[in-house]
Amino acid sequence: MKKLTLNLLTLGVASVVITSCGGINKMVENSSAVKYDVQPSPLETHAGEVSVTISGKFPEKYFNKKATVDVTPVLKYEGGQTEFETTTLQGESVEANNKVIPYAGGDFSYTGKIPYKPEMLKSELDIQMKAKIKDKEVDVPAIKIADGVIATSTLVENDPKAILVGDKFQRVTSDQYNAEIQYVINQANVRSSQLKKDDIKNFQDKIKAASSDSTIDIKGAEISAYASPDGPYDFNDKLSGKREKSAQQYLTSTLKKLKVQDATADSFLTSKTTAEDWEGFKKLMEASNIQDKDLILRVLSMYSDPAVREKEIKNIAQAYDEIKVQVLPQLRRSQMYIDVNKIGYSDEQIADLAKNDPSKLNIEEILYAATLTNDLNEKLNIYQTAATNFPDEFRAVNDLGYVQLKLGKVDEAKASFEKAKAIDDNDVVKNNLGAVALMQGDLTTAEQLFTSAMGAGDVVNYNLGIIKIKQGDYAAAVNYFGNKPSFNAGLANLLNGDTDKAIATLGELGDSDDAMVYYLKAVAGARSNDENTVMSNLRIAVEKDASLKDHAKKDAEFRNFATKEGFTAIVQ
Repeated sequence: MKKLTLNLLTLGVASVVITSCGGINKMVENSSAVKYDVQPSPLETHAGEVSVTISGKFPEKYFNKKATVDVTPVLKYEGGQTEFETTTLQGESVEANNKVIPYAGGDFSYTGKIPYKPEMLKSELDIQMKAKIKDKEVDVPAIKIADGVIATSTLVENDPKAILVGDKFQRVTSDQYNAEIQYVINQANVRSSQLKKDDIKNFQDKIKAASSDSTIDIKGAEISAYASPDGPYDFNDKLSGKREKSAQQYLTSTLKKLKVQDATADSFLTSKTTAEDWEGFKKLMEASNIQDKDLILRVLSMYSDPAVREKEIKNIAQAYDEIKVQVLPQLRRSQMYIDVNKIGYSDEQIADLAKNDPSKLNIEEILYAATLTNDLNEKLNIYQTAATNFPDEFRAVNDLGYVQLKLGKVDEAKASFEKAKAIDDNDVVKNNLGAVALMQGDLTTAEQLFTSAMGAGDVVNYNLGIIKIKQGDYAAAVNYFGNKPSFNAGLANLLNGDTDKAIATLGELGDSDDAMVYYLKAVAGARSNDENTVMSNLRIAVEKDASLKDHAKKDAEFRNFATKEGFTAIVQ
């Protein structure tokens, strides 16, 4: 930063007679001999504060041994001023505990900070002093020692991102109707008693309803035929094939009678057979209370050969008697399936129902309805209806809060997110409550909520990046923003001292509508002393937002360009 040689003590003091070491008048007369350095210069604001370090060096035979000087840095700006904390210097004969400046010469250092206010953007740092010897005190006219304040860190866009959970809407959903035909041991004929069972009747009713329903598309049919794992394998293999054919004859006849379209197509019906249903046997055994169940299951795990399995199980005589009654009959079957697609409402129908008859929509449909409009107020109405109709669904209330936040209704959004939290206290809701806290200026609460919501994804990192800029931890902000370009990511890189990366990040935003993107590019150009980057981007920025002209005039980032003709033409 630029060093400034400054006068600290320019004293207009009434005549005071003091010792041969020299009086206050002599200190005033020789004040130009005192050397000062101000860091940073211009002043800067970080984490909402303006900090300054002032170093001074007094020459030999300057500081009166009996003098005391109160030094107060003051930042002056249009409409007011803010004082830093006062420090006191004393001569070596003064009996006090202040910093002593020897008559032989010496150094002093001062560090202080004050809260930043927007009015400080165009300001100057002065020194105000009171000098005294014994009971004689003199106010000294203020002396300018630095310009200020570079306030680029305050350009951070306080735009924390909330998370919209959204819908799981699927216009086409799959379903499957099923029924089962059971057979007598060693038989494959479909008995009339089987066709009178409730599950067969329900199966037929569903097919009939689907065939006449334009919102249901019957896609195909499947048959799986089985034989139980007892008796010779070859016999069972043929038996399962016969059962598959008998089931197919029944199903084909039924589909034809119910006038199912495409049912006669070669690819409509598929089938498979299982000669010995050991998988089904295992499941039924696991669910049974048959004596020696564990021993039988161990046999299945020890042997893979069907014949050996059957032999070993039959050797467990008492258990096998129960198996013949409870398990094997259930495995002599053909299972039938009809695959259908249910076609939901069209976008036009959903949009109309959301406005005029939302009670006909399920939760996924009404949440989806909100995506069919770009009007935030329409979205608001839809989510309010969803929250009313589905009070136990956290997504409805959360998404309502999301839109309320977009509309600037921060208090209402907070109330909605609190309701969502009461239903399901998850990472999404924590992030969204953190976004509210950040927008309300409560950085501590916001950071706690974001840190506890890391499972909600990259949005949380973005929000934490904003907080780190506000806290002045620019390296951490860069890490949180990662490689995803945004205005704030570019700002973090610039504040972290990587001007080239800042320009590259902002460049990835393309032809942005955000005037601040171009303004920040101009600032980056000023820091790298690139006049073309400054002028070209500042011109676009003020075209998009004329209020930036006044800001640029005051912005110390452009101090080296302020008198250039091109700059003045842009900001006038």
